[in-house]
Amino acid sequence: MNRRDFCKVTTTSAAAFMIGCAHENFAGENQLVKALVRQHDEKIPGLLKRQENSRRHRWFGGIKDQWGIHTPGGTAHFVRTLTCAMLSPGSRYYHSEHLLQPLLDAIIYLRNAQHSDGTIDLLSTNFHSTPDTAFVMEWLCGCYGLLSTSNNPVFDDLLPRLREFLLSAGEALTVGGIHTPNHRWVVCMALARLNALFPHKKYVLRIDEWLGEHIDIDEDGQFTEKSSSIYSPLTDRCLITTARLLDRSELYEPVRRNLDMTLYYIHPNGEVATEASKRQDKYQFGHMSPYYYPYRYLALLDGNGQFSTMANWIERTSLPRLDSILMYLLESSELSAELPPSEPLPDDYAKVFAGSDLARIRRGEISATILAKNKTLFSFRKGNAVLQALRLATAFFGKGQCEAEELTLEEGVYVLRQKLEGPYYQPFPKDRIPEDGDWEKMKRDDRPQSEIQTLFYEIHLIEQNGAFDIDIRLEGTDNVPAAIELAFKHGGRLSGVTKIRNIKDAWFLKNGMGRYTCGGQTIEFGPGQHSHRWTQLRGAANKLDAQSVYLTGFTPLSWHIRIG
Repeated sequence: MNRRDFCKVTTTSAAAFMIGCAHENFAGENQLVKALVRQHDEKIPGLLKRQENSRRHRWFGGIKDQWGIHTPGGTAHFVRTLTCAMLSPGSRYYHSEHLLQPLLDAIIYLRNAQHSDGTIDLLSTNFHSTPDTAFVMEWLCGCYGLLSTSNNPVFDDLLPRLREFLLSAGEALTVGGIHTPNHRWVVCMALARLNALFPHKKYVLRIDEWLGEHIDIDEDGQFTEKSSSIYSPLTDRCLITTARLLDRSELYEPVRRNLDMTLYYIHPNGEVATEASKRQDKYQFGHMSPYYYPYRYLALLDGNGQFSTMANWIERTSLPRLDSILMYLLESSELSAELPPSEPLPDDYAKVFAGSDLARIRRGEISATILAKNKTLFSFRKGNAVLQALRLATAFFGKGQCEAEELTLEEGVYVLRQKLEGPYYQPFPKDRIPEDGDWEKMKRDDRPQSEIQTLFYEIHLIEQNGAFDIDIRLEGTDNVPAAIELAFKHGGRLSGVTKIRNIKDAWFLKNGMGRYTCGGQTIEFGPGQHSHRWTQLRGAANKLDAQSVYLTGFTPLSWHIRIG
C-alpha cells in the first residue's frame, strides 16, 4: 500500500473510519494481531471478576478499581476489551453470547454514572468533567462503530443504550471546559470520532474553536507539558485521529515534529527521558509504548524508515502494554500492513533543545541529559547502570536548591548558571503602617532591603567519549553549607562509599572514586569531598527515592567531578 492509498482509506469519511466491517476481513494471520487477541482473551476472566454483579448495588455493572471504587474510565476500558475480543475472529470469545450480558451491564452502568449534562467523573480529582468524558469517548465511539458495522443482530440491545451515552456526552463536549493543554486535543479527538458516527456541524464547529488556539508545539518539537511518556504521545494520537477523520492533513505536521524529536530522547534500554516534564511523569522511568500507534501510523503514511524501526522495536519489547492498539487494527486492517524498510535510529549525537532547556547526548550505550530550570542538573546512563540525578543544594536562606536559570553551549562546554539573593528587611514605610499593627498587612516586598547576600552557581560540563568532567563553582557568600546528591537507581551495588547512619539508602563519598555497578555495567564517579554530615539542607529538595551518594563542603568552593 502506498501513501496515497493509505491516506485515502483512512481519511475520507465516516464509512472510511469504520472501513465498513474491516474487522470481518481481519488480518488474522498477522502475528501482532494474534498476540494482541491472545492478550485480550487472557485478561477477560479477571475483568469479569471485577465487575459489580449485584443488581441491588447503585453501581451495578461497573468495574471496580484497586480501591474498590467503581469508575467510568475503568468500565470504558472493560467495554473496549470485551468488544475487541468479541469482534476478533481469532478470539475464543468471537461473537460469544457469554460476554453480551456483562457488556450490556457495563453500558448500563456508564449511562447511570453519566450526569444529566452528559459528563462523567474522574473520582480521584475531577467531577462533571468534560475532559474525562472525552477520554472514554475514544474507546466507546470506537466500540460503537465496530459493533454497528458488524451487522450481527446479537448486538441490537447494546447499540441504542451506547448511542444514548455518546450523544449525551456530545452535548457536554460542545460546551464544556478543560484544565490542561492536552485536554483540548482530547476533546477534539472525541468530537471527531462522534462526528464520524453521527455527523453534525456543531461537533466540527467546536473542534475548530479549540484548534483556533493553534497547536502548542515549540521549535524543538515538544508540546507545552513536555510530558514525554504520557501527554506527548497522547497528543500525537489525538491529532492523528482528528486529522484522519476530518481530512485535516495539516495536523499531521506537529505529530511528525514531535516524533522526530522524541528519537533523541530515547535511552539505550528504550526508556524515554522524562526529566523536563511538567506533569506527573517527571523523573519517572518512562516507556515508549504509548508512542506505538503514532509511530506505526506515520511510518505507513509517510514511508518513514526511522518511525518504522521505532514501531518495530516497541512491538518487540512492549507487547503487553499495547492492548489499546487492537481497537485501531479492528477499525482499519490497513494499519496492520507491513511497515516500510527500517532505517537506523540516532544513537551518536549531542543536541541542545532550547525550548525544553536541556541537552541530550548519546554515545551508543551511554546516554546523558543536562538540564536548566530543573532540580536535576544532570542524569547519566551506561547500559543498565543509571545515575538518575545529580542535584546541588546549599543552606542559603532556605532557597538554595540549584535550578539553573539557563543552559548555554559555549565552545563545546555546557554551562549552567544561577544567582541567588538573600536580603534583610528594614522598617515598613512609616506612612503605610496599618493602625492595628497587623504584620500580615505589611507585605515584605514593600519593605526596603539591606545587607543583601548573594550566591553564584556556575557549572561547566564537558563530554569526552561518553565521560563527563563537571566543574562546579560556588561563590559570593562564604561559609554556606553545600551538598551534592548523586542519586543512583535502586538495584545496583555501590563501592568506595561510606554508609550514612539513620538515613535509608544514603552514603558519603569521602575521598577518592566511587563505583556503582548494575547489570554488568559500572559508573565511576568522584573524587569525593566530605566537610560536614548535613545532607538534607534547609530549603533543599527531599532525598530522591534512590541509592544516594553525597559530597559536602562549604562556600566558596570549586568541585571537580568526573562521571563515566
